[in-house]
Amino acid sequence: MIFLSLSVFCHVGMNAAVRAVVRMGIYVGAKVYFIHEGYQGMVDGGDNIKEASWESVSSMLQVGGTVIGSARCKDFRTHEGRLRAALNLVQRGITNLCVIGGDGSLTGANLFREEWSGLLDELVQSGQISEEAAQTHSALHIVGMVGSIDNDFCGTDMTIGTDSALHRIIEVVDAIMTTAQSHQRTFVLEVMGRHCGYLALVSALACGADWVLIPEMPPKDGWEEQMCHKLSESRLRGSRLNIIIVAEGATDRHGNPISSNTVKDLVVRCLGFDTRVTILGHVQRGGTPSAFDRILASRMGVEAVLALLEASPGTPACVVSLCGNQAVRLPLMECVQMTQEVQKAMDEKRFEEAVKLRGRSFENNLNTYKLLSHRKIDAELPRSSFNVAVLNVGAPAAGMNAAVRSAVRVGITEGHTLFAVNDGFEGFSKGQIKEIKWGDVGGWTGQGGSLLGTKRTLPAKHIDKIAEQMRIHNINALLVIGGFEAYLGLLELQAARSKHAELCVPMVMVPATVSNNIPGSDLSIGADTALNAITDTCDRIKQSASGTKRRVFIIETMGGYCGYLATVGGLAAGADAAYIYEEPFDIRDLQSNVEHLTEKMKTSIQRGLVLRNENCSENYTTDFIYQLYSEEGKGVFDCRKNVLGHMQQVQTHTHLHTHTNTVYHIFVCFVGRVFANTEDSACLLGMRRRALVFQPVIQLKDETDFVHRIPKEQWWLRLRPLMKILAKYKTSYDVSDSGQLEHIVRLRAKDISAI
Repeated sequence: MIFLSLSVFCHVGMNAAVRAVVRMGIYVGAKVYFIHEGYQGMVDGGDNIKEASWESVSSMLQVGGTVIGSARCKDFRTHEGRLRAALNLVQRGITNLCVIGGDGSLTGANLFREEWSGLLDELVQSGQISEEAAQTHSALHIVGMVGSIDNDFCGTDMTIGTDSALHRIIEVVDAIMTTAQSHQRTFVLEVMGRHCGYLALVSALACGADWVLIPEMPPKDGWEEQMCHKLSESRLRGSRLNIIIVAEGATDRHGNPISSNTVKDLVVRCLGFDTRVTILGHVQRGGTPSAFDRILASRMGVEAVLALLEASPGTPACVVSLCGNQAVRLPLMECVQMTQEVQKAMDEKRFEEAVKLRGRSFENNLNTYKLLSHRKIDAELPRSSFNVAVLNVGAPAAGMNAAVRSAVRVGITEGHTLFAVNDGFEGFSKGQIKEIKWGDVGGWTGQGGSLLGTKRTLPAKHIDKIAEQMRIHNINALLVIGGFEAYLGLLELQAARSKHAELCVPMVMVPATVSNNIPGSDLSIGADTALNAITDTCDRIKQSASGTKRRVFIIETMGGYCGYLATVGGLAAGADAAYIYEEPFDIRDLQSNVEHLTEKMKTSIQRGLVLRNENCSENYTTDFIYQLYSEEGKGVFDCRKNVLGHMQQVQTHTHLHTHTNTVYHIFVCFVGRVFANTEDSACLLGMRRRALVFQPVIQLKDETDFVHRIPKEQWWLRLRPLMKILAKYKTSYDVSDSGQLEHIVRLRAKDISAI
């Protein structure tokens, strides 16, 4: 069987997908071909179609764009061009295509597949191929992966390149906010998104922008006055800057374009604010891929190869998609048709429907932005007697402040009174509690750490004083944002309800820890930022050896006993090995890894990377592994070590940690609840595969290894064979959890039922 990796248009993260397809294809015993310059290379043939080797995709994970080139192709849109492309493929025995691109590229691939039999008949009739060759290559199988920074393809939560583009935008916004703060300026940022406002919407949500303009939901008539009123109110409350984000395809309700310069002129004319315009342009397409994009592309690439392996002549062309935390396969043309329906709805000014067609993620993000950015006047707020306390517990994690901001503003919108607790449960017991208002959390989204203050202290020894403070402040509900200590704390508070009636209130925990070791949730706030810190550092460390030959780096990551950071960071950085507590190893394994790396160093790679979780072994320490590799690699490679430490913890958060839109449901569950002592009144809000779910913490006890502070079952362990395969180890790969072909209508029904 022969595979082909084809890149049609250039987006950050594509190289990780190309690397995964090539190495997984070789792993299953197939030949893999590159087609350079997209469809143009397929039409032209010749040297544009070359067989790929394992080494040809080395050292490309951190490279933006696509190393095999990309080009638009007018010839492929013609029947004659597709006929030439078919001839080039048959001559090389290629009958499986892995296409990475947008909806136009994927639609072209599907048309090519539908015409395949007819194209072969024409080639036989013209004598360019034999009837035997036509029979041998009678079926063409297509699997697509979506590469688009706009995230405009229906059927997947995230397309390859989107996360990296959002990183570029947030980096620019963070830089601009410092100068805007100094000079009391208003900045209008124009981001890409001619037909889709995802980048504008999510970046506005991530940075707490004052206003956002997107194609799917044009502002209502009179928006100019409303926007200026909001900007003016913001300044009156003490803000020294305003941020407005405009998608390049933004229009008003009548289809008139709204450009960044139009917005600037409006602000200057109506308010007299010093206003600047920044158009980001193609900087959003470039740069180094984020950890998320590398992992997504690697998983999708492997899934694409598995889909091709399982394809039969009757299998429709499919696209590999991401739904929640799970890979799924969807019929390609169903997704394309749904994507086209979105544009049709926008053209016909059915904007509410267009938003819904974009999918659950887009709709939730839009609703969350509206909720967090537009404050209702006091007369519009519902009246409630509920007092809600918010606190951070455990080690600081990037994204904690964004979660607190969301909680405070949603709670106020619902008519509740919010109280901020400083320094966790310890501060709670000392009465470090004060009311927190809408404006108090302005500008919190971009700040790392915990502005409320956080400590690891558990509540058990302060339980009497905490209960007293809850009575004094009449606390009716509790939101705890933190790590494993927050989970333990909620269990202790629930256990103390029999003695303290004040604790019989609804309690919700939101996991926030870089270690990602909380049972009941696949992902925690802070983990994505830590992964990006690890990936960025590994890239820099490997780059430092570019002028040397054959060097191996031993990197120690955080995580306690949880190997999430070491494993997923290793997958994103292209590690050769990652040592973790969950997968026991001994000296024989270490020796085998050294020998494997030595062999690779002799034949191909010049730099090696080994990650070690800080508590993976009591005896096989980072120093021990460093000394072992140094000794056994003598004459072949030298060794360096690096302990990343708290740099994984203190960076400002990534945009993924602003997606706290489900906080709204926390406050909905408070309404009408005064006395609560049932199991489901103390819950953890976690992401499980495709859905965000509330789970009673007491029911999670059986899923927890309390000694090592990790869940007994962890989804990411299934990624370890993938990391080993991509590092050229011979290992088995479990396909039981691989995506199955679904239909987009059925998928959307699941999404709706999960809300």
